Amino acid sequence: MPATARADARRPVRISRPAARGDKRDRILAAATQVFARHGFFGAQVADVARHAGVAAGTVYLYFRSKDDLLISIFEKTMASAIGEGRQALVSLTDPEARLRRIARLHLARLGADRDLAVVFQVELRQTTKFMAHFSATGLRDYLGIIRDVITDGQKRGRFRSRPSPTLVAKMLFGALDEMATNWVLSERKYDLASDADAVIDLFVAGLGSPNAPRKPRARGALTA
Repeated sequence: MPATARADARRPVRISRPAARGDKRDRILAAATQVFARHGFFGAQVADVARHAGVAAGTVYLYFRSKDDLLISIFEKTMASAIGEGRQALVSLTDPEARLRRIARLHLARLGADRDLAVVFQVELRQTTKFMAHFSATGLRDYLGIIRDVITDGQKRGRFRSRPSPTLVAKMLFGALDEMATNWVLSERKYDLASDADAVIDLFVAGLGSPNAPRKPRARGALTA
């Protein structure tokens, strides 16, 4: 991969965060994220979320039907933001490998920037099949579609081998990034989660590379995130 493409893929990742003050709904969601992460979804009460958000318990129900709705809303809001930022970040990139690297770094940087959000995504959302089914049927489908489109483009350009299917590869890449995030959440060691992105993509590109594609020289020297 050209050094310029690799550098583009590794430009500083800026993750937007909700303001400390502002929309009350966002404030309640931010409070719910912290409460669910630190006390567990099943161990938390709506009253805990309200207290953390600085609102009355009844106010929470003006915006959310239930505690379940709070958890689902955290997922939907985060996925909508991730999909929007992912699409925007790929506009300036044309090289398929650079695009995969950008997706991977955005994915890990988002979770690495907010440990509470990472705990909710990697642990609390997976406590029941009901949440998992919603997780798989909504925003995740669109998110996987972004990865799938990059794989398809790489195959059309002859950069990636034509098999396996782009859908399968997209799910495998998401699974790899997902496991890196889970390991980061469970690990007692503190490290930059986004720094794992390049190793994951190196492995995938090595396996996906078309035998007929010209070999691209790799950039030498460390590039900071």
